[in-house]
Amino acid sequence: ERLAQGLQLCCSREMAMSGSWSEVKATGPMPSGGPHPGVWPLDVHNVKLLDNVHPRGWKNPQRPAGFVYDLVAIGAGAGGLVAAKQSARRGAKSALIEEHLAGGDCLNVGCVPSKALLRCARAAAERAHADLLGGVKRPREEAEADFAKVMERMRRLRAQIAPVDSHSSTTAAGADAFVGRGVFIGRNEIKVGEQTLRFKKAVICTGARAKVPPIPGLAEAPYLTNANIFNLERAPPRLAVIGAGPIGVELSQAFSRFGSQVTMLEGMNRIMGPEDPDAAAVIHQVLEQAGVKLMVGLKVDRVDFTAGEPWPEIRITVRRGEAAEPEVVVCDAFLVATGRAPNVDGLGLEVAGVEFTPGIGVKVNDDLSTSNPDIFAVGDVIHRPEFKFTHMAGTMAGMAVQNALFAKSPDLPVNAPSRVLSEICVPRCTYTEPEVASCGLSNTEAATRAGVEFDVYTSSLEHNDRGILEGDNPAGFVKILCKKGTEEILGATIVAERAGDMLAELTLAVQYKLGLSQIARTVHPYPTVGEMIQQAALNYNRARMEKLGS
Repeated sequence: ERLAQGLQLCCSREMAMSGSWSEVKATGPMPSGGPHPGVWPLDVHNVKLLDNVHPRGWKNPQRPAGFVYDLVAIGAGAGGLVAAKQSARRGAKSALIEEHLAGGDCLNVGCVPSKALLRCARAAAERAHADLLGGVKRPREEAEADFAKVMERMRRLRAQIAPVDSHSSTTAAGADAFVGRGVFIGRNEIKVGEQTLRFKKAVICTGARAKVPPIPGLAEAPYLTNANIFNLERAPPRLAVIGAGPIGVELSQAFSRFGSQVTMLEGMNRIMGPEDPDAAAVIHQVLEQAGVKLMVGLKVDRVDFTAGEPWPEIRITVRRGEAAEPEVVVCDAFLVATGRAPNVDGLGLEVAGVEFTPGIGVKVNDDLSTSNPDIFAVGDVIHRPEFKFTHMAGTMAGMAVQNALFAKSPDLPVNAPSRVLSEICVPRCTYTEPEVASCGLSNTEAATRAGVEFDVYTSSLEHNDRGILEGDNPAGFVKILCKKGTEEILGATIVAERAGDMLAELTLAVQYKLGLSQIARTVHPYPTVGEMIQQAALNYNRARMEKLGS
């Protein structure tokens, strides 16, 4: 079966495209033009990537006059890929439209390249710990990595993953793949190039892009975002990062480990605003101990720069309080990580009768339908920030397929526990070292805002045998919130190495109403960091266990 699938992929690729990116002589990021930056350099790895996700000479399919698709997905990120492929596998006549890079941000400029960098950054940090082998702890500069090799590895692994998101894999699943910009020209029509696609249902999966704040001088400066930072071939000596969310803290830690002098700028009074304050405090301390300079509670007045080689000189004027004297942060590279802006412009949403707000997103109902009942929206393009994760885009796509094409069926979506957003427990993770993973009402601030009374159960990595043996940060912890007076789990936060891998147990418990006592009575292997979850849960049982003489 795998051989047959491989042959089908090969044949569909040969039929649909001609030429390779290896034939292109590029002097800058490719593909060029349009609102999206491309990838660079055009080496063998990026050629392989582009041949999969933006193939040259791709021939869009031609359908006969009067043909109507059951489902059309606009945008080939996680949401669009799942929507088009899953619907095709379930018997629908489906199509996928993408104007830029299939795989979306996650494959090309997000999850995949960033985690490749974080792995190398962790290796660089490990090299500094010769003391674990009885030697002398090495200075950071002696443990620095070959950044060019790190980036080459990232490009190689990204290209290795790319075929699963390719246009050929979409056609192999039974869906049509179109390269071009999709624009609604009616309530049930989309134009791609010179073709008009008619549909019964559509799913908007156009994702989001980096939100660039209106700071005077920033637009003219050579700033970086997640869309082009992975094109770097050398690490900047001095890196400033504005925004202390997941992207900001992950890359700040990574570049610090690669030898850059990193300064983080954050307007709020602490980093990682939505997360548990205790978790944020752990990461704050870890970053400072690594040499990252954190400046919180500030306002950026303006950005100036002087061109130069190999780096420009960028000057960022900041102020900590309205009455404070301005300070100037000087850097060679400036990463903007201040959130995401939904890609809603130029899609013809007004013509399609789809309600949206620029900068906020497409308004969706609980079942992911829009103001046009034949059009759904999923992923980063929707107006609900708490669902904007790659794994949720794919989950929502499965929900949209079920609700759009199988509305009368009592079955649940293939890859989701419910048909509606309000019944989904959302897991999330920031991949610093240690990681911060959480789900549901994961901290006391969130529960208080929701008006829910709660009890808190905790355990510390300081007393976890595996954590001690690994030399993990003893400040790590598990914190579980339960509905007050009950064992019903509302949410949780974990701070530990591989916390994201540990979180599924608690997400499962929240989603399917497994009580805290059931986790306490589940045998966990020893020695593992995962025992912290059981130890936190045992606090509930110990408070209620029967005692002799009572």
